[in-house]
Amino acid sequence: MSADQPNNKPKAESDSAKISLPPVEHLVSTEHKLLVGKRTLEYTATCGTLLLQEVHSEAEGEHKGQYKGKKTRASVFFIAYTLKPSKKANADRPITFSFNGGPGSSSVWLHLGLLGPQRVPTDAMGQCGAPPYALTDNEFTLLTDSDLVFIDPVGTGHSRVAEGEKLAEYHEYQRDLDAVGEFIRLYLTRNGRWGAPKYLIGESYGTTRAAGLSRHLQEKHNIHLNGLMLVSMAVDFQTLSFDHGNELPYPLYLPTYAATAWYHKALKPALQKKTLKEIVAEAEAFANGEYWTALMQGSRLSTEQRQKVAEKLAHFSGLSLQYLLRCDLRPTEFRFFKELLRERGQTVGRLDSRFLGLDRDDAGEHPEEDAGMNNLVGAYAVGINRLLRDTLKFDSDAPYLVIAPLWNTWSWKGFENKYVNVGDSLRRAMHANPDMRIYVASGYYDLATPHAAGDYTLSHLGLHAQLQGNVQVSYFEAGHMMYIHQPSLARMAQELRAFVKQVD
Repeated sequence: MSADQPNNKPKAESDSAKISLPPVEHLVSTEHKLLVGKRTLEYTATCGTLLLQEVHSEAEGEHKGQYKGKKTRASVFFIAYTLKPSKKANADRPITFSFNGGPGSSSVWLHLGLLGPQRVPTDAMGQCGAPPYALTDNEFTLLTDSDLVFIDPVGTGHSRVAEGEKLAEYHEYQRDLDAVGEFIRLYLTRNGRWGAPKYLIGESYGTTRAAGLSRHLQEKHNIHLNGLMLVSMAVDFQTLSFDHGNELPYPLYLPTYAATAWYHKALKPALQKKTLKEIVAEAEAFANGEYWTALMQGSRLSTEQRQKVAEKLAHFSGLSLQYLLRCDLRPTEFRFFKELLRERGQTVGRLDSRFLGLDRDDAGEHPEEDAGMNNLVGAYAVGINRLLRDTLKFDSDAPYLVIAPLWNTWSWKGFENKYVNVGDSLRRAMHANPDMRIYVASGYYDLATPHAAGDYTLSHLGLHAQLQGNVQVSYFEAGHMMYIHQPSLARMAQELRAFVKQVD
């Protein structure tokens, strides 16, 4: 998750993230049935590891350059679901490669929340309930219309580097693309799927990866995609980075602040009577107009105008006028999490601001935990471990790393002294392949990757006018993982099925 990381950021990689496994391929296949409506899906589940290898040559002496075979660098764990009757019969059936974000997240969230044949059940709001949690058949699975391959990037899930290799090598933007791109090429080749319509779906940092892969796969492997599904966009990090001197996030987060305050009934009665969409639209108009203009003035803003803007900002954000004046009209996201409901002794979640948390005291600036993440992580860890051993028959004593804390140590080689922005990779991929389509899902209660930040990114890609119609954006009354919310799950599943079937 980036975008999916919890608030209490670890300072270094966990010891478990450094485990190396022997370089062997280990695949397990099992047969299953799933009832979806009146239709019975018969499918094969294959899970295990594929090796990432490279040609190895002698580096020294008279044998320099001589071919010495292949050197194994890492093993990538995956879970694939293929609809029967056979791989050959389904050679031209759509195939969707899925991954999550972080950086450092396994593919468990999209797998067990939205796409796979089983999911972690939640109530109507999205609460997972109390341990020990459960797994249930997923009537909303995308397997109805596409085969599915869930990829755990190196250092997550059961994916590991080979003995003697450096794990950190794979924890930077380009090497991550190299590894995931090579896995996709290898999977297509071994399974005879080059003729299939090809899709990627990523969430949070997974959208960063997907946007980068859309161009990387073209350049490196001559693979042109039919479409990308981007869940909770994180493509231009300037829109998400509350750095001194960067004014962009403040107006882009404000509509979600307003939605959050409305949800928790923290706005004035007149605003509470309006609908969520009305609140968001009014906040966006203020954010893109008067608020943005005021921020651009900096210290040149007059006292009178400053007071006027602060009053409107309080009106939409639910924060007090005095607090907004003290923070110079610039409430950062972590301050908002703590301040909005401070008088109630509660904090709001980052991944999903509908969820509420409790701290030791109510005096600090930042919450201790992300209430949105705390609702999910235990249930999804139970789900994937039960699925692997009980259903898919993959036995391993190695820990399955649901989240490896890589975001603090992730290398941004190639983006030194500038914000990470992979939008141009996406634009170039679409210009080179004008038939490629984009589906974007955004949650109104997502305070990790707010919907307005995604909208701003899309409108600044530089995409040619004739390709603007290739982009579809949907908004949901939920957070970062909008699919935990039952009404959002049902609609999103319908839209994704139509997208891979290329139905408008």
